[in-house]
Amino acid sequence: MHLDTFLFSALLLLIATSVAVALFKHLGLGSVLGLLVAGIVVGPYSPGPYVTEHVEDVRHFTELGVVLLLFIIGLEMRPRRLWAMRREVFGLGMLQIILTGLILALYFFYQWQSSWLLSLLIGLSFALSSTAFVIQILQERGEIASRHGMTAFSILLMQDLAIVPLLALVPIFSETGGVSAEIPAWQQLMIEIGMIAMVVVVGRYVLPIALNQLAKQGNREGFLLVVMLAVFLAAWVMDQVGLSMALGAFVMGMLLSGSSYRLQIQAFVEPYKGLLMSLFFVAVGMSIDFNAISQELVVFVQHILVIVSIKLLVLFLLVLGFGYSKQIAIRVSFFLAQGGEFGFVLFAAAKALNVIDEGTFVIAVGVISVSMLLTPILIRVSDRLAQRMDSVTTKTDHLRYPSDKGVEGRRVIIGGYGRVGHTVAVLLHSSGVPVVVFDTHPDRVAQGKKDGLPVYYGDISDPDLLDAANVGSASLVVLTIDSGTIALRTISHVRNAYPHIPVVSRARDLEACGHLLSAGASHAFPEALESSLRLGAIALQMVDVPKDDVDMLLQGVRQDNYTLVVSEEDKVRKK
Repeated sequence: MHLDTFLFSALLLLIATSVAVALFKHLGLGSVLGLLVAGIVVGPYSPGPYVTEHVEDVRHFTELGVVLLLFIIGLEMRPRRLWAMRREVFGLGMLQIILTGLILALYFFYQWQSSWLLSLLIGLSFALSSTAFVIQILQERGEIASRHGMTAFSILLMQDLAIVPLLALVPIFSETGGVSAEIPAWQQLMIEIGMIAMVVVVGRYVLPIALNQLAKQGNREGFLLVVMLAVFLAAWVMDQVGLSMALGAFVMGMLLSGSSYRLQIQAFVEPYKGLLMSLFFVAVGMSIDFNAISQELVVFVQHILVIVSIKLLVLFLLVLGFGYSKQIAIRVSFFLAQGGEFGFVLFAAAKALNVIDEGTFVIAVGVISVSMLLTPILIRVSDRLAQRMDSVTTKTDHLRYPSDKGVEGRRVIIGGYGRVGHTVAVLLHSSGVPVVVFDTHPDRVAQGKKDGLPVYYGDISDPDLLDAANVGSASLVVLTIDSGTIALRTISHVRNAYPHIPVVSRARDLEACGHLLSAGASHAFPEALESSLRLGAIALQMVDVPKDDVDMLLQGVRQDNYTLVVSEEDKVRKK
Protein backbone atom coordinates (compact mmCIF):
# COMPACT_ATOMS: atom_id res chain seq x y z
CA MET A 1 0.00 0.00 0.00
CA HIS A 2 1.36 3.40 -0.99
CA LEU A 3 1.73 6.07 1.69
CA ASP A 4 -0.88 8.37 0.14
CA THR A 5 -3.37 5.46 -0.04
CA PHE A 6 -2.67 4.53 3.56
CA LEU A 7 -3.11 8.11 4.77
CA PHE A 8 -6.37 8.48 2.83
CA SER A 9 -7.70 5.21 4.28
CA ALA A 10 -6.70 6.25 7.81
CA LEU A 11 -8.31 9.68 7.35
CA LEU A 12 -11.51 8.14 5.98
CA LEU A 13 -11.65 5.65 8.85
CA LEU A 14 -11.09 8.32 11.51
CA ILE A 15 -13.79 10.59 10.05
CA ALA A 16 -16.35 7.78 9.89
CA THR A 17 -15.63 6.39 13.37
CA SER A 18 -15.49 9.83 15.04
CA VAL A 19 -18.84 10.93 13.63
CA ALA A 20 -20.56 7.57 14.18
CA VAL A 21 -19.33 7.06 17.75
CA ALA A 22 -20.19 10.64 18.76
CA LEU A 23 -23.67 10.35 17.23
CA PHE A 24 -24.55 6.95 18.68
CA LYS A 25 -23.17 7.83 22.12
CA HIS A 26 -25.32 10.99 22.03
CA LEU A 27 -28.37 8.86 21.17
CA GLY A 28 -27.58 6.56 24.08
CA LEU A 29 -26.90 3.51 21.85
CA GLY A 30 -23.25 3.07 22.85
CA SER A 31 -19.97 3.30 20.97
CA VAL A 32 -19.98 -0.33 19.78
CA LEU A 33 -23.00 0.18 17.53
CA GLY A 34 -21.40 3.38 16.20
CA LEU A 35 -18.21 1.48 15.31
CA LEU A 36 -20.23 -1.22 13.51
CA VAL A 37 -22.08 1.38 11.44
CA ALA A 38 -18.79 3.14 10.66
CA GLY A 39 -17.44 -0.19 9.40
CA ILE A 40 -20.45 -0.61 7.13
CA VAL A 41 -19.95 2.90 5.71
CA VAL A 42 -16.23 2.48 4.93
CA GLY A 43 -16.51 -1.20 3.93
CA PRO A 44 -16.04 -2.51 0.38
CA TYR A 45 -19.70 -3.54 0.10
CA SER A 46 -21.03 0.03 0.46
CA PRO A 47 -21.16 2.70 -2.25
CA GLY A 48 -18.48 5.36 -2.14
CA PRO A 49 -14.81 5.21 -1.08
CA TYR A 50 -13.73 2.32 1.08
CA VAL A 51 -10.76 1.65 3.35
CA THR A 52 -9.61 -1.73 2.03
CA GLU A 53 -10.77 -4.81 0.15
CA HIS A 54 -8.91 -7.20 2.46
CA VAL A 55 -11.57 -7.27 5.17
CA GLU A 56 -10.77 -10.79 6.33
CA ASP A 57 -7.09 -9.91 6.87
CA VAL A 58 -8.09 -6.81 8.84
CA ARG A 59 -10.45 -8.86 10.99
CA HIS A 60 -7.75 -11.43 11.72
CA PHE A 61 -5.35 -8.68 12.79
CA THR A 62 -7.88 -6.91 14.98
CA GLU A 63 -8.65 -10.18 16.79
CA LEU A 64 -5.53 -9.27 18.76
CA GLY A 65 -7.85 -6.81 20.51
CA VAL A 66 -9.89 -9.78 21.75
CA VAL A 67 -6.62 -11.34 22.94
CA LEU A 68 -5.74 -8.24 24.98
CA LEU A 69 -9.31 -7.98 26.26
CA LEU A 70 -9.20 -11.51 27.68
CA PHE A 71 -5.74 -10.82 29.11
CA ILE A 72 -7.10 -7.86 31.09
CA ILE A 73 -10.07 -9.94 32.25
CA GLY A 74 -7.60 -12.59 33.38
CA LEU A 75 -5.70 -9.98 35.42
CA GLU A 76 -8.87 -9.43 37.43
CA MET A 77 -9.71 -13.13 37.74
CA ARG A 78 -7.74 -14.96 40.42
CA PRO A 79 -7.68 -18.79 40.13
CA ARG A 80 -9.64 -19.14 43.38
CA ARG A 81 -12.38 -16.91 41.99
CA LEU A 82 -12.50 -18.90 38.74
CA TRP A 83 -12.82 -22.15 40.70
CA ALA A 84 -15.75 -20.64 42.56
CA MET A 85 -17.46 -20.14 39.17
CA ARG A 86 -17.05 -23.77 38.05
CA ARG A 87 -20.79 -24.49 38.36
CA GLU A 88 -21.65 -21.71 35.92
CA VAL A 89 -18.70 -22.35 33.57
CA PHE A 90 -18.92 -26.13 33.19
CA GLY A 91 -22.59 -26.57 34.08
CA LEU A 92 -24.54 -23.64 32.69
CA GLY A 93 -22.07 -22.88 29.89
CA MET A 94 -21.87 -26.46 28.60
CA LEU A 95 -25.64 -26.98 28.73
CA GLN A 96 -26.17 -23.74 26.80
CA ILE A 97 -23.87 -24.84 23.98
CA ILE A 98 -25.31 -28.37 23.72
CA LEU A 99 -29.01 -27.49 23.92
CA THR A 100 -28.79 -24.40 21.70
CA GLY A 101 -26.64 -26.28 19.16
CA LEU A 102 -29.05 -29.25 18.97
CA ILE A 103 -32.16 -27.10 18.55
CA LEU A 104 -30.49 -24.93 15.89
CA ALA A 105 -29.23 -28.08 14.15
CA LEU A 106 -32.82 -29.35 13.86
CA TYR A 107 -33.89 -26.04 12.38
CA PHE A 108 -31.05 -25.94 9.82
CA PHE A 109 -31.58 -29.59 8.85
CA TYR A 110 -35.23 -29.03 7.94
CA GLN A 111 -34.87 -25.52 6.51
CA TRP A 112 -31.40 -25.10 5.00
CA GLN A 113 -29.07 -28.12 4.84
CA SER A 114 -29.56 -31.71 3.68
CA SER A 115 -26.90 -33.22 5.95
CA TRP A 116 -27.64 -33.74 9.64
CA LEU A 117 -23.97 -33.70 10.67
CA LEU A 118 -23.30 -30.48 8.78
CA SER A 119 -26.43 -28.93 10.32
CA LEU A 120 -25.10 -29.91 13.74
CA LEU A 121 -21.76 -28.20 13.05
CA ILE A 122 -23.54 -25.03 11.89
CA GLY A 123 -25.91 -25.12 14.86
CA LEU A 124 -23.06 -25.46 17.37
CA SER A 125 -21.20 -22.62 15.63
CA PHE A 126 -24.21 -20.31 15.99
CA ALA A 127 -24.62 -21.38 19.63
CA LEU A 128 -21.49 -19.34 20.43
CA SER A 129 -21.81 -15.68 21.42
CA SER A 130 -19.44 -12.74 21.05
CA THR A 131 -16.94 -12.45 23.89
CA ALA A 132 -15.60 -9.20 22.42
CA PHE A 133 -19.01 -7.54 22.19
CA VAL A 134 -20.42 -8.63 25.51
CA ILE A 135 -17.33 -7.92 27.63
CA GLN A 136 -16.80 -4.53 25.97
CA ILE A 137 -20.40 -3.46 26.60
CA LEU A 138 -20.31 -4.76 30.18
CA GLN A 139 -17.15 -2.76 30.82
CA GLU A 140 -18.67 0.39 29.29
CA ARG A 141 -21.71 0.00 31.54
CA GLY A 142 -19.62 -0.82 34.63
CA GLU A 143 -21.41 -4.18 35.02
CA ILE A 144 -18.58 -6.68 34.54
CA ALA A 145 -18.62 -7.43 38.30
CA SER A 146 -22.42 -7.64 38.53
CA ARG A 147 -24.22 -10.95 38.91
CA HIS A 148 -25.51 -10.99 35.37
CA GLY A 149 -22.10 -9.80 34.16
CA MET A 150 -20.23 -12.64 35.89
CA THR A 151 -22.85 -15.18 34.75
CA ALA A 152 -22.51 -14.03 31.15
CA PHE A 153 -18.73 -14.16 31.44
CA SER A 154 -18.88 -17.74 32.77
CA ILE A 155 -20.89 -18.86 29.75
CA LEU A 156 -18.55 -17.01 27.37
CA LEU A 157 -15.53 -18.66 28.98
CA MET A 158 -17.02 -22.11 28.37
CA GLN A 159 -17.72 -21.12 24.77
CA ASP A 160 -14.06 -20.13 24.34
CA LEU A 161 -13.09 -23.57 25.62
CA ALA A 162 -15.60 -25.21 23.25
CA ILE A 163 -13.88 -23.77 20.17
CA VAL A 164 -11.23 -26.52 20.49
CA PRO A 165 -13.49 -29.58 19.97
CA LEU A 166 -15.60 -27.67 17.43
CA LEU A 167 -12.55 -26.94 15.29
CA ALA A 168 -11.59 -30.60 15.62
CA LEU A 169 -14.98 -31.55 14.13
CA VAL A 170 -14.47 -29.55 10.94
CA PRO A 171 -11.94 -31.91 9.25
CA ILE A 172 -14.23 -34.88 9.93
CA PHE A 173 -16.73 -33.52 7.39
CA SER A 174 -14.00 -32.79 4.84
CA GLU A 175 -12.97 -35.18 2.08
CA THR A 176 -9.36 -34.02 2.38
CA GLY A 177 -9.21 -34.31 6.16
CA GLY A 178 -7.03 -32.22 8.46
CA VAL A 179 -3.32 -31.84 8.74
CA SER A 180 -3.34 -32.99 12.34
CA ALA A 181 -4.76 -36.37 11.32
CA GLU A 182 -1.20 -37.56 10.64
CA ILE A 183 -0.32 -37.10 14.33
CA PRO A 184 -1.66 -39.70 16.78
CA ALA A 185 -4.18 -38.39 19.30
CA TRP A 186 -1.97 -39.19 22.27
CA GLN A 187 0.89 -37.18 20.77
CA GLN A 188 -1.43 -34.21 20.15
CA LEU A 189 -2.56 -34.39 23.77
CA MET A 190 1.01 -34.47 25.04
CA ILE A 191 1.94 -31.50 22.85
CA GLU A 192 -1.03 -29.51 24.19
CA ILE A 193 -0.14 -30.33 27.81
CA GLY A 194 3.49 -29.37 27.19
CA MET A 195 2.58 -26.05 25.59
CA ILE A 196 0.16 -25.16 28.38
CA ALA A 197 2.84 -26.06 30.95
CA MET A 198 5.26 -23.74 29.15
CA VAL A 199 2.76 -20.87 29.36
CA VAL A 200 2.29 -21.53 33.08
CA VAL A 201 6.05 -21.59 33.75
CA VAL A 202 6.62 -18.36 31.83
CA GLY A 203 3.71 -16.55 33.48
CA ARG A 204 4.33 -17.82 36.99
CA TYR A 205 8.12 -17.73 37.29
CA VAL A 206 10.00 -16.19 34.33
CA LEU A 207 7.87 -13.11 33.65
CA PRO A 208 7.74 -11.78 37.27
CA ILE A 209 11.56 -11.93 37.48
CA ALA A 210 11.94 -10.02 34.21
CA LEU A 211 9.36 -7.39 35.22
CA ASN A 212 11.02 -6.93 38.60
CA GLN A 213 14.40 -6.21 36.97
CA LEU A 214 12.89 -3.75 34.49
CA ALA A 215 10.95 -2.00 37.26
CA LYS A 216 14.15 -1.55 39.29
CA GLN A 217 15.77 0.04 36.23
CA GLY A 218 12.75 2.29 35.65
CA ASN A 219 12.53 0.95 32.08
CA ARG A 220 8.88 1.63 31.18
CA GLU A 221 9.28 0.81 27.50
CA GLY A 222 10.99 -2.50 28.24
CA PHE A 223 8.34 -3.30 30.85
CA LEU A 224 5.54 -2.83 28.31
CA LEU A 225 7.32 -4.77 25.56
CA VAL A 226 8.00 -7.76 27.82
CA VAL A 227 4.34 -7.83 28.91
CA MET A 228 3.19 -7.72 25.28
CA LEU A 229 5.68 -10.44 24.37
CA ALA A 230 4.33 -12.69 27.12
CA VAL A 231 0.69 -12.12 26.08
CA PHE A 232 1.24 -12.78 22.39
CA LEU A 233 3.55 -15.71 23.14
CA ALA A 234 0.77 -17.34 25.16
CA ALA A 235 -1.74 -16.59 22.39
CA TRP A 236 0.57 -17.99 19.69
CA VAL A 237 1.36 -21.15 21.67
CA MET A 238 -2.33 -21.88 22.23
CA ASP A 239 -3.09 -21.21 18.57
CA GLN A 240 -0.35 -23.64 17.47
CA VAL A 241 -1.94 -26.50 19.41
CA GLY A 242 -5.44 -25.71 18.18
CA LEU A 243 -6.66 -23.83 21.24
CA SER A 244 -8.12 -20.32 21.36
CA MET A 245 -5.63 -17.44 21.27
CA ALA A 246 -7.88 -15.49 23.62
CA LEU A 247 -7.84 -18.42 26.04
CA GLY A 248 -4.03 -18.34 26.14
CA ALA A 249 -4.05 -14.63 26.93
CA PHE A 250 -6.65 -15.21 29.64
CA VAL A 251 -4.47 -17.86 31.29
CA MET A 252 -1.45 -15.53 31.18
CA GLY A 253 -3.48 -12.74 32.75
CA MET A 254 -4.79 -15.04 35.46
CA LEU A 255 -1.23 -16.11 36.30
CA LEU A 256 -0.35 -12.43 36.84
CA SER A 257 -3.55 -11.62 38.77
CA GLY A 258 -1.78 -11.93 42.13
CA SER A 259 1.26 -9.90 41.06
CA SER A 260 2.17 -6.51 42.52
CA TYR A 261 2.49 -5.29 38.94
CA ARG A 262 -1.11 -6.16 38.01
CA LEU A 263 -2.59 -2.67 37.94
CA GLN A 264 0.39 -1.09 36.19
CA ILE A 265 0.27 -3.84 33.55
CA GLN A 266 -3.42 -3.15 33.04
CA ALA A 267 -2.70 0.57 32.70
CA PHE A 268 -0.04 -0.08 30.05
CA VAL A 269 -2.14 -2.53 28.01
CA GLU A 270 -5.53 -0.78 28.21
CA PRO A 271 -4.93 1.87 25.45
CA TYR A 272 -3.76 -0.76 22.94
CA LYS A 273 -6.68 -3.00 23.80
CA GLY A 274 -9.12 -0.14 23.30
CA LEU A 275 -7.68 0.75 19.88
CA LEU A 276 -7.63 -2.82 18.58
CA MET A 277 -11.12 -3.57 19.91
CA SER A 278 -12.46 -0.49 18.15
CA LEU A 279 -10.87 -1.66 14.90
CA PHE A 280 -12.31 -5.15 15.48
CA PHE A 281 -15.86 -3.80 15.61
CA VAL A 282 -15.20 -1.71 12.50
CA ALA A 283 -13.91 -4.83 10.71
CA VAL A 284 -17.07 -6.73 11.65
CA GLY A 285 -19.15 -3.95 10.09
CA MET A 286 -16.99 -4.07 6.98
CA SER A 287 -17.72 -7.81 6.66
CA ILE A 288 -21.45 -7.33 5.99
CA ASP A 289 -22.10 -7.89 2.26
CA PHE A 290 -25.56 -6.43 1.72
CA ASN A 291 -25.56 -7.28 -2.00
CA ALA A 292 -25.14 -11.00 -1.31
CA ILE A 293 -27.63 -10.85 1.54
CA SER A 294 -30.26 -9.13 -0.61
CA GLN A 295 -30.28 -12.10 -3.01
CA GLU A 296 -31.58 -14.34 -0.20
CA LEU A 297 -33.11 -11.68 2.01
CA VAL A 298 -36.07 -13.74 3.23
CA VAL A 299 -33.88 -16.68 4.28
CA PHE A 300 -31.37 -14.33 5.86
CA VAL A 301 -33.95 -12.49 7.98
CA GLN A 302 -35.56 -15.81 8.93
CA HIS A 303 -32.22 -17.20 10.12
CA ILE A 304 -31.55 -14.14 12.30
CA LEU A 305 -34.99 -14.20 13.89
CA VAL A 306 -34.88 -17.94 14.59
CA ILE A 307 -31.30 -17.96 15.94
CA VAL A 308 -31.84 -14.96 18.22
CA SER A 309 -35.20 -16.29 19.44
CA ILE A 310 -33.87 -19.78 20.21
CA LYS A 311 -30.83 -18.43 22.05
CA LEU A 312 -33.03 -16.05 24.05
CA LEU A 313 -35.39 -18.85 25.09
CA VAL A 314 -32.74 -21.46 25.92
CA LEU A 315 -30.58 -19.01 27.88
CA PHE A 316 -33.55 -17.62 29.81
CA LEU A 317 -34.78 -21.08 30.85
CA LEU A 318 -31.30 -22.37 31.73
CA VAL A 319 -30.40 -19.36 33.86
CA LEU A 320 -33.74 -19.68 35.67
CA GLY A 321 -33.09 -23.40 36.11
CA PHE A 322 -29.77 -22.63 37.83
CA GLY A 323 -31.59 -20.64 40.50
CA TYR A 324 -31.11 -17.08 39.26
CA SER A 325 -33.84 -14.44 39.28
CA LYS A 326 -35.91 -13.48 36.24
CA GLN A 327 -34.09 -10.15 36.00
CA ILE A 328 -30.70 -11.85 35.69
CA ALA A 329 -32.10 -14.42 33.26
CA ILE A 330 -33.48 -11.66 31.03
CA ARG A 331 -30.24 -9.69 31.05
CA VAL A 332 -28.00 -12.71 30.39
CA SER A 333 -30.19 -14.03 27.57
CA PHE A 334 -30.37 -10.67 25.77
CA PHE A 335 -26.65 -10.05 26.24
CA LEU A 336 -25.72 -13.42 24.64
CA ALA A 337 -28.31 -13.68 21.86
CA GLN A 338 -25.91 -12.71 19.04
CA GLY A 339 -23.46 -14.79 17.04
CA GLY A 340 -19.79 -14.82 18.06
CA GLU A 341 -16.47 -13.92 16.48
CA PHE A 342 -15.35 -17.54 16.81
CA GLY A 343 -18.11 -18.35 14.34
CA PHE A 344 -16.01 -16.51 11.74
CA VAL A 345 -13.14 -18.87 12.55
CA LEU A 346 -15.27 -22.02 12.34
CA PHE A 347 -16.98 -21.09 9.07
CA ALA A 348 -13.69 -19.97 7.52
CA ALA A 349 -12.12 -23.33 8.43
CA ALA A 350 -15.15 -25.17 7.02
CA LYS A 351 -14.96 -23.17 3.79
CA ALA A 352 -11.21 -23.80 3.42
CA LEU A 353 -11.81 -27.57 3.62
CA ASN A 354 -14.83 -27.39 1.25
CA VAL A 355 -17.21 -28.43 4.01
CA ILE A 356 -19.52 -25.51 3.14
CA ASP A 357 -19.88 -23.61 -0.14
CA GLU A 358 -19.41 -19.88 -0.79
CA GLY A 359 -23.12 -19.08 -0.50
CA THR A 360 -23.44 -20.72 2.92
CA PHE A 361 -20.30 -18.94 4.11
CA VAL A 362 -21.57 -15.49 3.03
CA ILE A 363 -24.95 -16.00 4.69
CA ALA A 364 -23.36 -17.34 7.90
CA VAL A 365 -20.90 -14.44 8.19
CA GLY A 366 -23.70 -11.99 7.47
CA VAL A 367 -25.96 -13.49 10.14
CA ILE A 368 -23.19 -13.26 12.75
CA SER A 369 -22.34 -9.67 11.81
CA VAL A 370 -25.94 -8.40 11.75
CA SER A 371 -26.79 -10.18 15.00
CA MET A 372 -23.83 -8.33 16.56
CA LEU A 373 -25.25 -5.12 15.09
CA LEU A 374 -28.53 -5.80 16.93
CA THR A 375 -26.86 -6.47 20.29
CA PRO A 376 -26.93 -2.89 21.71
CA ILE A 377 -30.62 -2.66 20.79
CA LEU A 378 -31.38 -6.02 22.44
CA ILE A 379 -29.60 -4.87 25.59
CA ARG A 380 -31.74 -1.72 25.74
CA VAL A 381 -34.83 -3.94 25.45
CA SER A 382 -33.54 -6.10 28.33
CA ASP A 383 -33.08 -2.95 30.43
CA ARG A 384 -36.71 -1.99 29.85
CA LEU A 385 -37.97 -5.47 30.68
CA ALA A 386 -35.86 -5.77 33.82
CA GLN A 387 -36.92 -2.33 35.05
CA ARG A 388 -40.57 -3.35 34.93
CA MET A 389 -39.88 -6.08 37.47
CA ASP A 390 -39.07 -5.75 41.14
CA SER A 391 -36.98 -2.54 41.38
CA VAL A 392 -35.16 -3.61 44.55
CA THR A 393 -33.97 -6.90 43.04
CA THR A 394 -33.05 -5.18 39.80
CA LYS A 395 -30.79 -2.71 41.54
CA THR A 396 -28.85 -5.38 43.38
CA ASP A 397 -28.61 -7.48 40.21
CA HIS A 398 -27.25 -4.80 38.00
CA LEU A 399 -24.86 -3.07 40.29
CA ARG A 400 -21.87 -4.42 42.18
CA TYR A 401 -22.47 -6.77 45.06
CA PRO A 402 -23.86 -4.80 48.02
CA SER A 403 -21.14 -6.11 50.33
CA ASP A 404 -18.49 -4.45 48.17
CA LYS A 405 -20.20 -1.10 47.85
CA GLY A 406 -19.60 0.30 51.32
CA VAL A 407 -15.99 -0.84 51.41
CA GLU A 408 -15.32 0.61 47.96
CA GLY A 409 -16.73 4.00 48.98
CA ARG A 410 -14.28 4.38 51.93
CA ARG A 411 -11.19 3.28 50.01
CA VAL A 412 -8.14 5.58 50.10
CA ILE A 413 -5.53 5.69 47.31
CA ILE A 414 -2.00 6.44 48.55
CA GLY A 415 0.87 7.50 46.33
CA GLY A 416 4.24 6.42 47.74
CA TYR A 417 5.24 3.82 50.33
CA GLY A 418 8.26 5.52 51.84
CA ARG A 419 8.57 6.68 55.42
CA VAL A 420 5.49 8.94 55.31
CA GLY A 421 3.40 6.68 53.11
CA HIS A 422 4.01 3.70 55.36
CA THR A 423 2.85 5.68 58.40
CA VAL A 424 -0.33 6.89 56.70
CA ALA A 425 -1.15 3.44 55.31
CA VAL A 426 -0.68 1.73 58.68
CA LEU A 427 -2.85 4.31 60.48
CA LEU A 428 -5.67 3.95 57.97
CA HIS A 429 -5.42 0.16 57.78
CA SER A 430 -5.42 -0.24 61.56
CA SER A 431 -8.55 1.92 61.69
CA GLY A 432 -10.39 -0.38 59.31
CA VAL A 433 -10.15 1.92 56.27
CA PRO A 434 -9.27 0.00 53.06
CA VAL A 435 -6.22 1.35 51.25
CA VAL A 436 -4.45 0.82 47.93
CA VAL A 437 -0.83 2.00 47.79
CA PHE A 438 1.35 2.61 44.71
CA ASP A 439 5.12 2.96 44.55
CA THR A 440 7.65 2.80 41.71
CA HIS A 441 10.35 1.09 43.81
CA PRO A 442 10.01 -2.73 43.69
CA ASP A 443 11.80 -3.06 47.04
CA ARG A 444 9.20 -0.87 48.75
CA VAL A 445 6.41 -2.82 47.05
CA ALA A 446 7.90 -6.07 48.35
CA GLN A 447 8.18 -4.55 51.84
CA GLY A 448 4.54 -3.52 51.68
CA LYS A 449 3.55 -7.10 50.90
CA LYS A 450 5.57 -8.28 53.91
CA ASP A 451 3.73 -5.70 56.03
CA GLY A 452 0.44 -7.23 54.92
CA LEU A 453 -0.70 -4.14 53.00
CA PRO A 454 -2.02 -3.94 49.41
CA VAL A 455 1.01 -2.18 47.89
CA TYR A 456 1.32 -2.32 44.08
CA TYR A 457 3.95 -1.27 41.61
CA GLY A 458 2.80 1.76 39.63
CA ASP A 459 3.29 5.41 38.76
CA ILE A 460 0.56 7.29 40.64
CA SER A 461 0.67 10.11 38.04
CA ASP A 462 -0.29 7.73 35.21
CA PRO A 463 -3.93 8.48 34.27
CA ASP A 464 -4.44 4.92 32.98
CA LEU A 465 -3.20 3.51 36.29
CA LEU A 466 -5.65 5.66 38.24
CA ASP A 467 -8.44 4.48 35.95
CA ALA A 468 -7.39 0.85 36.44
CA ALA A 469 -7.40 1.42 40.22
CA ASN A 470 -10.96 2.77 39.95
CA VAL A 471 -9.99 5.99 41.69
CA GLY A 472 -13.37 7.51 40.80
CA SER A 473 -15.03 5.40 43.50
CA ALA A 474 -12.43 6.16 46.20
CA SER A 475 -13.04 8.57 49.07
CA LEU A 476 -9.60 10.21 49.16
CA VAL A 477 -6.21 10.39 47.43
CA VAL A 478 -3.15 10.91 49.65
CA LEU A 479 0.21 11.81 48.06
CA THR A 480 3.32 11.12 50.14
CA ILE A 481 5.85 11.04 47.29
CA ASP A 482 9.07 13.08 47.28
CA SER A 483 8.79 14.36 43.70
CA GLY A 484 6.91 17.63 43.45
CA THR A 485 6.57 17.23 39.67
CA ILE A 486 4.83 13.86 39.99
CA ALA A 487 2.59 15.23 42.76
CA LEU A 488 1.56 18.19 40.60
CA ARG A 489 0.84 15.94 37.62
CA THR A 490 -1.24 13.59 39.77
CA ILE A 491 -3.25 16.40 41.35
CA SER A 492 -3.92 17.94 37.95
CA HIS A 493 -5.27 14.69 36.52
CA VAL A 494 -7.40 13.85 39.56
CA ARG A 495 -8.82 17.37 39.66
CA ASN A 496 -9.72 17.28 35.94
CA ALA A 497 -11.03 13.70 35.72
CA TYR A 498 -12.46 13.25 39.24
CA PRO A 499 -13.24 16.73 40.64
CA HIS A 500 -15.25 15.22 43.51
CA ILE A 501 -12.25 13.32 44.95
CA PRO A 502 -10.28 15.29 47.59
CA VAL A 503 -6.47 15.16 47.39
CA VAL A 504 -4.17 15.57 50.40
CA SER A 505 -0.48 15.96 49.65
CA ARG A 506 2.85 16.16 51.42
CA ALA A 507 5.16 19.05 50.41
CA ARG A 508 8.84 19.68 51.00
CA ASP A 509 8.44 23.31 52.01
CA LEU A 510 6.02 26.22 52.02
CA GLU A 511 6.75 27.16 48.40
CA ALA A 512 5.98 23.63 47.18
CA CYS A 513 2.87 23.67 49.34
CA GLY A 514 1.61 26.76 47.50
CA HIS A 515 2.16 25.11 44.09
CA LEU A 516 0.23 22.01 45.13
CA LEU A 517 -2.69 24.04 46.46
CA SER A 518 -2.77 26.09 43.24
CA ALA A 519 -2.89 22.86 41.22
CA GLY A 520 -6.02 21.79 43.10
CA ALA A 521 -4.93 19.91 46.22
CA SER A 522 -7.51 20.04 49.00
CA HIS A 523 -4.77 20.21 51.63
CA ALA A 524 -0.97 20.32 51.45
CA PHE A 525 1.36 20.06 54.42
CA PRO A 526 4.98 21.31 54.34
CA GLU A 527 6.91 18.49 55.97
CA ALA A 528 9.78 20.57 57.39
CA LEU A 529 7.50 23.17 58.98
CA GLU A 530 5.12 20.55 60.39
CA SER A 531 7.96 18.69 62.11
CA SER A 532 9.21 22.04 63.46
CA LEU A 533 5.76 22.86 64.81
CA ARG A 534 5.58 19.47 66.48
CA LEU A 535 8.95 20.02 68.13
CA GLY A 536 7.92 23.52 69.25
CA ALA A 537 4.64 22.22 70.68
CA ILE A 538 6.45 19.66 72.81
CA ALA A 539 8.88 22.35 74.03
CA LEU A 540 6.00 24.63 75.04
CA GLN A 541 4.24 21.87 76.94
CA MET A 542 7.47 20.96 78.77
CA VAL A 543 7.74 24.53 80.10
CA ASP A 544 4.18 24.31 81.46
CA VAL A 545 2.29 26.17 78.74
CA PRO A 546 -1.30 24.77 78.81
CA LYS A 547 -2.04 22.20 76.09
CA ASP A 548 -5.17 24.07 74.94
CA ASP A 549 -3.09 27.23 74.40
CA VAL A 550 -0.54 25.24 72.40
CA ASP A 551 -3.26 23.69 70.22
CA MET A 552 -4.82 27.12 69.56
CA LEU A 553 -1.43 28.54 68.66
CA LEU A 554 -0.71 25.74 66.16
CA GLN A 555 -4.16 26.06 64.65
CA GLY A 556 -3.66 29.77 64.18
CA VAL A 557 -0.27 29.24 62.53
CA ARG A 558 -1.73 26.78 60.03
CA GLN A 559 -4.75 28.95 59.25
CA ASP A 560 -2.45 31.93 58.64
CA ASN A 561 -0.48 29.93 56.07
CA TYR A 562 2.49 29.54 58.47
CA THR A 563 3.26 33.28 58.22
CA LEU A 564 4.29 33.49 61.90
CA VAL A 565 7.05 30.89 61.58
CA VAL A 566 8.34 31.65 58.08
CA SER A 567 11.82 33.23 58.09
CA GLU A 568 12.60 36.48 56.28
CA GLU A 569 14.84 34.55 53.91
CA ASP A 570 11.96 32.26 52.96
CA LYS A 571 9.65 35.25 52.47
CA VAL A 572 12.15 36.87 50.12
CA ARG A 573 12.64 33.59 48.21
CA LYS A 574 8.89 33.17 47.91
CA LYS A 575 8.57 36.67 46.42
